[in-house]
Amino acid sequence: MTSFLIAAFLLLVLVLLLLLRPFIFPAKVEATSRRQMNAAIYREELEKLEAERSAGSINGADYEIAHAEMRQRLYQDTNEEDDRSVMGSSKITVIGLCIFVSVLSAGFYFSLGDATRIAEQGTQQPMTQEGVEKMVTEFAAKMEKDPTNLKGWVMLARSYRILGRNEDAAKAYERAGNFIDTDPQLLADYADVLAANANGNFAGKPLKLINQALSLDPNNLMALWLSGTASYTTGNYKAAVQTWEKLAQQLPPGSEEARSIAESIADARTKGGLSSKAVVSNKGISGKIEISADLKSKVKSSDIVMVIARKPGERMPVAVLKTSISEFPMNFALTDALAMNPNAPLSQIAEASIEVRISKTGMAKPEIGDLMSSPQTVKVGAGNVRLVIDQVRQ
Repeated sequence: MTSFLIAAFLLLVLVLLLLLRPFIFPAKVEATSRRQMNAAIYREELEKLEAERSAGSINGADYEIAHAEMRQRLYQDTNEEDDRSVMGSSKITVIGLCIFVSVLSAGFYFSLGDATRIAEQGTQQPMTQEGVEKMVTEFAAKMEKDPTNLKGWVMLARSYRILGRNEDAAKAYERAGNFIDTDPQLLADYADVLAANANGNFAGKPLKLINQALSLDPNNLMALWLSGTASYTTGNYKAAVQTWEKLAQQLPPGSEEARSIAESIADARTKGGLSSKAVVSNKGISGKIEISADLKSKVKSSDIVMVIARKPGERMPVAVLKTSISEFPMNFALTDALAMNPNAPLSQIAEASIEVRISKTGMAKPEIGDLMSSPQTVKVGAGNVRLVIDQVRQ
């Protein structure tokens, strides 16, 4: 606190010295007096009058009259008591500026600053591990009194996860119930916790949660990483490479994450005896998307176009394409790179039921107001498929 006040005082003194320098160290050249200025002005006027007479612009009589008038005015203006051209009293100016700057600085300090609080914060000890655990324990006790607060259970689960208490985190995620069912990131986090508790085994619920997350968001980074890891741990290196390559496409080139995933891909290729070429099949479904004229006005530039392929008679998508709105008709292509489950790519089925939907939110689950096409069954590998959006989900 004392050091702060000393520094503030010295800074104030420096500012005042800079402002008051002209008054503290005045110029040594003597200022011009009013009498001297008046004499110089009249001398210039007399010279002009003399030049006009020499040029013949005025006659002798007019010259004498004008000359006499100037001499009289010169006498009157220079007969007053002499003084110097100054800005007023330097002493009053210095005192006034000192008071003004000091009051202004104090006003800003008391309105915007708080040295006492800063000093108190400086003496506070940083949060320790014990302090964090105490806060989490208190939060857990609070949640036991409010078990219906599903969002709170998610927050508690994340807190446990940060502390490395994965078993407690899994229990908290379970108590969050259906709050996480529509959030792909939370589903992936929950799967990661369960796999960690099972010593890296993704079989069962963890894999189910991963697939659920990818059905909501096929490009979720955490879900893609976990899906590739699950394939890798079971020896399905081809699926691992396929999933991780899809993940790598979304990472900034040259980043630490990109280098790490590239090393994982190379390791999976080596263990699986795979070539360096991409393992994604070119076999897919492509075509054009059109929209009926009466629905064009309902489309906004922020809407998401989703082309969904399923096995005929099944609800789980095999592949999903998500893209932004462009001019209709617009092209689409479904390939194995868009597979929901790398272990069941689009190229491994003979036929697929495909449809297109325009969503306001981009959620996989259809919502009221979505614009849709009728599903149609086509052979995998077909091109020039025509999908027409002509329905509104009620």
